Amino acid sequence: MGAMPVFMTAISTILGAILFLRFGYAMAHVGLIGTLAIIFIGHLVTIPTALAVAEIATNQKVEGGGAYYMISRSFGLNIGAAIGITLFLSQAISVAFYVIAFAEACDPLLIWLNEVLNLHNTGAFATIAPTETELLILQKRIIGLLAMGMLTFLMLAKGANVGVKALYGVVAVLLLSLAFFFMGDAYSSHAKDFTQTIDNPDDFFYVFTIIFPAFTGIAAGLGLSGDLKDPKKSIPLGTLWATIVGIIVYIAVAFKLFYSASPWDLASDQLVMSKIAIWGPIIPIGLACAAISSALGSVMIAPRTLQALGVDKIFPKGLSRWFAKGKDKDNEPINSSVITCVIAFFFIAIGDINFVAQIISMFFIVTYGAVCLISFMEHFAADPSYRPTFKSKWYYSLFGALLCFYLMFKMNFFYAVFSIVIMLGIYLWVSRISESKAGLENLFRGVIFQLSRELQVYLQRRDTGEEDSHWRPFIVSISKDTFKRRAGFDLVRWLSHKYGFGTYIHFIEGFLSKETYEQAQKHKEHLVHLTENVRSKVYLDTIISPSYTSAIAQVIQLSGVSGKGNNLILFEYSTEDESGLKDVISNYRLLTATEFDVCVLRSSYKDFGYKKEIHIWISPQDYENSNLMILLAYILLGHPEWKGGFIKIFSIYTEGQIELQQEHLLSLIKEGRLPISAKNIELIPQAGDEKIKSIINEKSVDADLTIIGYRAEMLAQNSHEVLGGYTDLGNIMFVSAVKEKTIE
Repeated sequence: MGAMPVFMTAISTILGAILFLRFGYAMAHVGLIGTLAIIFIGHLVTIPTALAVAEIATNQKVEGGGAYYMISRSFGLNIGAAIGITLFLSQAISVAFYVIAFAEACDPLLIWLNEVLNLHNTGAFATIAPTETELLILQKRIIGLLAMGMLTFLMLAKGANVGVKALYGVVAVLLLSLAFFFMGDAYSSHAKDFTQTIDNPDDFFYVFTIIFPAFTGIAAGLGLSGDLKDPKKSIPLGTLWATIVGIIVYIAVAFKLFYSASPWDLASDQLVMSKIAIWGPIIPIGLACAAISSALGSVMIAPRTLQALGVDKIFPKGLSRWFAKGKDKDNEPINSSVITCVIAFFFIAIGDINFVAQIISMFFIVTYGAVCLISFMEHFAADPSYRPTFKSKWYYSLFGALLCFYLMFKMNFFYAVFSIVIMLGIYLWVSRISESKAGLENLFRGVIFQLSRELQVYLQRRDTGEEDSHWRPFIVSISKDTFKRRAGFDLVRWLSHKYGFGTYIHFIEGFLSKETYEQAQKHKEHLVHLTENVRSKVYLDTIISPSYTSAIAQVIQLSGVSGKGNNLILFEYSTEDESGLKDVISNYRLLTATEFDVCVLRSSYKDFGYKKEIHIWISPQDYENSNLMILLAYILLGHPEWKGGFIKIFSIYTEGQIELQQEHLLSLIKEGRLPISAKNIELIPQAGDEKIKSIINEKSVDADLTIIGYRAEMLAQNSHEVLGGYTDLGNIMFVSAVKEKTIE
């Protein structure tokens, strides 16, 4: 089968029950302008969806299962199942909708029979349905159930081939009905006002909800995907042509109704088209054919969707096997057909066409919104494995998704929330039981990749180097002792938690080879595993290099992972093993050639203690470091593990400068809005170097982190004088700023 069956299935649904039964109702309640707006808005939803589905259909081999199969194979079983189950329910309920519409087409015949046979006054009918209206409702419900019974027998006994063959005859009758309608004369004379409606009309979005099933025919042909010779070609071609023809016919019918009948005539007679046509009976005949063909189309499509869900083992094993079972060589979905028919029987028994229309409208629009949203995300993620031969545009899909989600809440807020909850519930349930974990996770990974790339490039281009007042740490640390001590890593993750970006690199000494590369990957996996429980936001990596010097040289030349260049490097060594200090000293000249702020963490047996008290020591010799030290302390307190912590500032100055320095610090804290109490600022008279270190040892003995500034040239000349002489203290961070930071 080529594109024609897809076109026929779609057009017989598009030019179906709603067109004959409810377009007059729409004209009466919202006028010509409102009806054209409904047609326009409806197609603003369905056309992006049709384009998205056509694109998905050409992405890979298409088999049975229609829209579900295409979506699940392109986006993963989890997403496909969430949409597929919702789609199946809407298709199954659509069967009931079209059968009820078929029963409505019998209205003229039933009224005539009741008058001729006087049934409402005869036998059991007089008891069950004492009024003509009640009798008519009962009769139409019986006809609906009988028609559904015949459809059930047809599907279970004959399968889909009969339905496809019948479509050609149905479309012919539809075209004849429309031709007779357009050739008819005006039913009544009335003033021509494009906005004229009846008194107390229904709300626009309520009318839209009733009419929307007319536009869902675009998906009708997708269910034949397994029966088509070349579905990649047939589905897009047939679907798009049916959509175009449908738009033209809808607009033409709206204008014909406007010029042929008054709003009151349109509101009082749902088959008013029969009064306008040159031969009235052709309209209910066309309606009956359209309704029964649409019902037949839905009853063919829905079981195949459910069967495909069963084949993919979406449900528990026994249930999936039962749904997947097919009959004979054509693999007719017998068991799935039974479930479809049971659902249809239930809604036919309700018998209210407007109620059923609201249900299927909501299910369909949620499904369409999800398809458009996922199509947009796939475009944005730019996955190389997504290679459709027919290509839509990302902004069509985005527009379709946004419009769907807007409309569903305007149509019925409760139904919208209920439908979304059902779909999300299905997704979470399938994610839990399915062996395949492909789904939103893969899509979001691609989306995040694209966002990250764009942001990195943007940040790099905006990096002017003139942002001292908005300084934030882009910190990198290279360590060969990653698995021995955690102090360095902890400091990186605290500083990068909220206000900055951290990169922690494990150094492996050696030359790059297959063996060292595999070793590096194992170390990286181990490091990622170790940091999962602390919810680290640090980027982790490894580097293989002949020496620590070459590793530093490589890292500091590379742009930061964040898109901004790294601006701070952290070294770490232990008081128990000061060999790491030699690596810091011997490579310090490398850093003086770059614009890196430098922190040297001396970790002790006390570690970071209770993570409450941070001491900052400021002196005239390294005053340019003071603002950076204060900023780093403030940033540390932003991490949850330092919650409740506080900062103490100790400033060492000569007697004559103490008062001036105190005023300066208080002003800095006030203007910089820093959470430092004036009580926690202590000015200390300057003494000899040994005396200063003794004071620090005394006053900061209980500090959880002590921050001390130093000048770069001092470290290069005499590292022991700068870093040594501190006993019984917890961890100390020595800080050297490449230039003074601004606190505003």
